[in-house]
Amino acid sequence: MSRLLPPAIAAFCILASPAYAHFGLLIPDREIVSDPKKADIHLTLSFSHPMEGNGMEMARPAAFFAVADGRKTDLAPLLKPTKVYEHSAWQADFRPTQPGLYQFAVEPQPYWEPSEDCFIVHYTKTYVSVFGGEDGWDEPLGLKTEIVPLTRPFGNYRGNLFQGQVLLDGKPTAGVDVEIEFYNQDKKYKEPAEAFVTQVVKTDANGVFSYAVPFAGWWGFAALNTAPEKMPYKGEPKDVELGAVLWAHFVEPVRIGQ
Repeated sequence: MSRLLPPAIAAFCILASPAYAHFGLLIPDREIVSDPKKADIHLTLSFSHPMEGNGMEMARPAAFFAVADGRKTDLAPLLKPTKVYEHSAWQADFRPTQPGLYQFAVEPQPYWEPSEDCFIVHYTKTYVSVFGGEDGWDEPLGLKTEIVPLTRPFGNYRGNLFQGQVLLDGKPTAGVDVEIEFYNQDKKYKEPAEAFVTQVVKTDANGVFSYAVPFAGWWGFAALNTAPEKMPYKGEPKDVELGAVLWAHFVEPVRIGQ
């Protein structure tokens, strides 16, 4: 038999319920392409809670492209539907033909999040070095908001200190929360307490943040701002969370003889 909770207890339960961090995910099947015979890059795009291993529905992105050596390639025609954590997501296969450092970026459709009473738009980037290309990884793409890496975003060991600068409308943003999560794809890890799910750091006066990556795998960095403009929802103006998201891969060193 069900019973109604007293209002005070019900309110406490709502406040105490976990507030999972949202992340735009843009994950390639590798960060370095060195063999021309195996050059195809498979990319997966989703909107998920990467550490917990659950997700949300993702509409077809508003834009999806790659930039290398100043050349922009529209990848939207390559998108195909898929599922991530049993929710709608997208995938694409891209074959680069020239050496270079490829920046992949996605601009999603606004996502309405009832629990936060706002829209969420996460501009998400990742990087792949193709045939030895490394130049240009610290160049901004000119997105509405983005993280410009100050640490090379590929070829990194676990334990490296990762640094980035958060830009909003091309300008550094100070005092911004940067949420950080591990892509727990195979569910190898379990957090000792809820507070460990999402790590949080703040940007300094120059919009720069730092984080020492504790274990190997894909790590997402999401810098969060609120847009000055609101969007309508059922006739009412609502806030828009703007996320600048960057995904980078960190590895363990290869031990000889083991």
